[in-house]
Amino acid sequence: MNYGLIHKYTQNGYFILIDTNSGTVHAVTELVYKLLDHITPPVSKQMPSELAKLDELSGYDRELIEEAYDDIYQLFDEGMLFSTLPELEYAKVDYENMPIKSMCLHIAHDCNMRCKYCFAETGSFNRARKLMSYEVGKEAIDFLIRESKGIKHLELDFFGGEPLLNFDTVKRLVEYGRQEEKKHNKIIRFTMTTNGVLLDDDTIDFLNKEMSNIVLSCDGRKCVNDTMRPMEDGSGSYDLIMPGFKKLAAQRGDKDYYIRGTYTAKNLDFSRDVLALAAEGFDQISVEPVVLPDDSPYAIKEEHLHTLFREYERLTREMIKRNHEKSHLPEAKPFNFFHFMIDLDAGPCVYKRMKGCGSGSEYISVTPEGDIYPCHQFADKPEFKIGTLKDGITNKEVKSCFGRCPITTSEQCKNCWAKFYCGGGCAANNYSFNKDINVPYHIGCELERKRVECAIAIKLVEAFEEQ
Repeated sequence: MNYGLIHKYTQNGYFILIDTNSGTVHAVTELVYKLLDHITPPVSKQMPSELAKLDELSGYDRELIEEAYDDIYQLFDEGMLFSTLPELEYAKVDYENMPIKSMCLHIAHDCNMRCKYCFAETGSFNRARKLMSYEVGKEAIDFLIRESKGIKHLELDFFGGEPLLNFDTVKRLVEYGRQEEKKHNKIIRFTMTTNGVLLDDDTIDFLNKEMSNIVLSCDGRKCVNDTMRPMEDGSGSYDLIMPGFKKLAAQRGDKDYYIRGTYTAKNLDFSRDVLALAAEGFDQISVEPVVLPDDSPYAIKEEHLHTLFREYERLTREMIKRNHEKSHLPEAKPFNFFHFMIDLDAGPCVYKRMKGCGSGSEYISVTPEGDIYPCHQFADKPEFKIGTLKDGITNKEVKSCFGRCPITTSEQCKNCWAKFYCGGGCAANNYSFNKDINVPYHIGCELERKRVECAIAIKLVEAFEEQ
């Protein structure tokens, strides 16, 4: 029998147990927590007599130890502890013929900022700066509708560089998309990522009407943002973008948005950036680690992990205080943190068990020239080009590589308790550090595990609130 992994840890006063394969999460007693150090599957119904003789359990009555053991056996018997590997992980998926349902449209290979950590070489993607034509964008929408086959709900993200540099084309393409979705019985969810420099009232009105989600790029505190996200002339961008961001978010209604930042080695105290954004009135926040080579002064390194773990724990405590203990301080408003959003009712995402993010299979990116790549982060790497809008997807060899899910092929993933929450990590990050999209990026793995631990601790607080 191939018994699965468990993971246990303590946080916020809870003794927490996670069963990897079933996705169940348990808040257990300290005694159960200690007993699990000495139990391996299969768990027999009768408690082994030697457990009661353990020195670390000498302060407990035998009856209490037996009750705790019975609880462990019950979880095992019900398939919620050391659960066996689901058949789904071995399912065969036809990636080559999988419908495409999401597209990243590089509407602008240009930018009016010069962010110091930009993976896209300040918007150019190591190419001549260029805006996508309406004709290429129209062809991309036709391609998405055609290749989505039986899927009704589609997503198209306007990306850059800075998409608002090509805003007239964006508006024309949204109008075309709305016409075509009706003809083909599709629903297109348009989204955009913007740095906010060109936001004005008319632009905000259009984006709030037509975009299902908007990502607003800002790194947090003014001093951090202005250092890392300067304008072309080197001046700071914070004061320029913040009024538009606030107005857009305030008028957003019930539509999705989040303000997204990047932390680097220069602001390892990133929880302060999250709280700074919350203090500005934003309630949907994401601040994520930069991914850069070790020789960059901004790179996240192994020696930074302990500090970053403490920052995630600090953020967890602050969110519990604001969101669940209901602090009434006006500057302590509740907010959501993107990387702490986990649905425990459904367990680890089934989609991610097999497909990860779907890059190269269900998700593609298209450049201003009409070239197709597995995702936006590969658009500066010609060797990963998988086709064109004109010829379709022709590089089947590269595409098939993206169909191999790391959680089934990588030893690191197979032995990781959090594998079903991340699906093997980011293929682009894996390639950047290991020259193999299926070999996980170690630091990314460490940070993901910590974020999952924190997210689950918050969810337990929510669960006990409801009882």
